[in-house]
Amino acid sequence: MIPHSQPSTLKQSWQHALSNAINNADELLEKLGLSGHLQAIDKEKIRQFPLRVPQSYVQKMRYGDASDPLLRQVFPLIDEGFNSEGYLMDPVGDQLAVTSPGILQKYQGRALLLTTGACAIHCRYCFRRHFPYSDSNPLSSQWQQSLTQLQSDTSVTEVILSGGDPLSLHDDKLANLVSDLAAIPHIKRLRIHTRLPVVLPERINESLLHWIKATRLKTVMVIHSNHANEIDQHAEYALAQLKQADCQLLNQTVLLRGVNDSVEALTALSERLNEVDVMPYYLHLLDKVAGAQHFDVAEKRAIELIDAIRKLLPGYLVPRLVREQQGEASKTVIR
Repeated sequence: MIPHSQPSTLKQSWQHALSNAINNADELLEKLGLSGHLQAIDKEKIRQFPLRVPQSYVQKMRYGDASDPLLRQVFPLIDEGFNSEGYLMDPVGDQLAVTSPGILQKYQGRALLLTTGACAIHCRYCFRRHFPYSDSNPLSSQWQQSLTQLQSDTSVTEVILSGGDPLSLHDDKLANLVSDLAAIPHIKRLRIHTRLPVVLPERINESLLHWIKATRLKTVMVIHSNHANEIDQHAEYALAQLKQADCQLLNQTVLLRGVNDSVEALTALSERLNEVDVMPYYLHLLDKVAGAQHFDVAEKRAIELIDAIRKLLPGYLVPRLVREQQGEASKTVIR
């Protein structure tokens, strides 16, 4: 059931909620009653990709459970420090796809705009955890170069806002950017990839909903949820507000060892997504980024899982199992 009233904890500003995010591994473990139960990578490696997790996301974790699937996504385990062959700094060729500062173009008709390197949460499996944002990500004052390129390429009908997380930006910047994109006649669709409705639901506020409602562009939001426990009443309310703003909602999940690599977890996630009117879209095999090898699930096991849930769920609740491969014209569908 979609909640009709805003949960009281969503009434604080998202900026305030973000400023109170936890960025210390010991503090996170202490808050969950797990001091001494998990060993983190050394502080130098943590500085290279800092821990960051909003308090509201921590509240969804199970107290005293070192194997909690939400905790595993954000805690910098010592496993990150082990080198494994085949796990790369740029596993999907993003840097080769940069056509101008801030624009990645891999697929026909679509352009991806890297709006920011900032995120509300640092997922330890992030395929862009080593991306050189300082070299490839334009400041908002430099977006004109990207807009000029998009205007000149009439083959582009869809622009994807990515990052980092585009919703980490303030709404005045996003509203201006989307207004400029909508002024380009051949652009029809706006796609936004974000974790914030799930990990920082406070972000879905009136000013964000206003510019989404105002644009002529068909707006699709792809949320990134990996486990049913992420979608509590606060996330449910945020998603309902986006739906009422005529925003099409899809979900993509990364298949992660120890997080969702079971029939039960994947089935529960699809069922929960259906309850909040979000369509399961992709189940991604892990992008083999350096530092995330302990999350990898073998392709054979992934196929077994997707075949099993297909027997349990209607087809519209079964995401496509895919892998991204450098140089391919689209995602590679495995199942």
